Amino acid sequence: MPDVHAKLSASGAARWINCPPSVHLEREFPDSCSSYAEEGTTAHSLAELLLRYNNNEISKKTYTTRFNKIKKNEYYNQEMLEYIEDYAHTVWEIINEVKKKCGDPEILFEQRLDFSEYVPGGFGTGDVVIVADGTLRVIDLKYGKGVGVSAEENPQLRLYGIGAYLEYSLLYDIQEVSTTIIQPRLDNTSTEILTADELIGWAEEVVRPKAAQAEVGEGEYLAGDHCKFCKAKAVCRARADQNLELARFDLRDADKLEDWEIGEVLQRAEELKSWAKDIGDYALEEAVKHGKKWEGWKLVEGRSNRKYVDETKVATALKDAGYEEAILYERKMLGITAMEKVVGKKTFTSTLGDLIEKPPGKPVLAPENDTRPELNTAESAKEDFE
Repeated sequence: MPDVHAKLSASGAARWINCPPSVHLEREFPDSCSSYAEEGTTAHSLAELLLRYNNNEISKKTYTTRFNKIKKNEYYNQEMLEYIEDYAHTVWEIINEVKKKCGDPEILFEQRLDFSEYVPGGFGTGDVVIVADGTLRVIDLKYGKGVGVSAEENPQLRLYGIGAYLEYSLLYDIQEVSTTIIQPRLDNTSTEILTADELIGWAEEVVRPKAAQAEVGEGEYLAGDHCKFCKAKAVCRARADQNLELARFDLRDADKLEDWEIGEVLQRAEELKSWAKDIGDYALEEAVKHGKKWEGWKLVEGRSNRKYVDETKVATALKDAGYEEAILYERKMLGITAMEKVVGKKTFTSTLGDLIEKPPGKPVLAPENDTRPELNTAESAKEDFE
């Protein structure tokens, strides 16, 4: 769940650890809540309900009442239910493995985790916390499906681990801390295991000094992948300097670019496109909402398409004019994604699994850190492209 009131939140740790003064720069920009965040909140509520019921913490009546309330949420659908059931099943597999080694582990859901010993005012919420002999486990649900998230060297999960360790190390002899991310819509599960000493060492050497800088707006601005989640990313001078430097490509005198130069231009272009889009989105929002004027630019009406005012009245008017109803409509099967949402993931797979194919995608160039496997040969890529 989001760290609603934490200024130095765990979810934003990758940013404020790498770029401490960004916290103060962000103060000029209002908080916003996207539909993706609202969807994620609904998914977390459903996950908590399923897990608490499976753990015999609530009665069947309470479960039904709360479940019916969630079903009325605009973001709830059959697809969400099935993905969260998959998540809950994975969590329960982990719990059962723990129980084989420790007969009576402490299992907690939606647990507030306080790491303010290292981060001023810092806290977060652990979706699942399991305390057993020697090992503390923190599990985090990520409902998004845009980008796979790894638990390896993940500051948010490590801070949750620190909060849980500080809470339970007085009662339990915790030797190691395991943090796990489960991303059911991408079938992605990853885990990082650190000794308690390694985790606390990271907190002392990295988190505490960076948090102290971020609290007072000190430290160096640093552009990087963490910028994508910064509210000030469109106007940040450090990011602009980095991208303008990327744009100053030192071309040689030769008539043709060398192969290595083409690779470098492609790398730079990706970040430049992202930066340009962020600036464009910011400039448009300021112009629309606040009447901001940008030198050399003006706000104009964009292109639009005609649409019916009322489709029912359109059909009635045409039938009155003598046209057959059959020619006024077209019948079209739902697309695969829409169909899966209607019938549910499990029914879709069991009923239509043999009737669905996924042809190979056309070859595209991607950065080396992309998670997709590299195509085996240039010849096969050429055949796919043609």
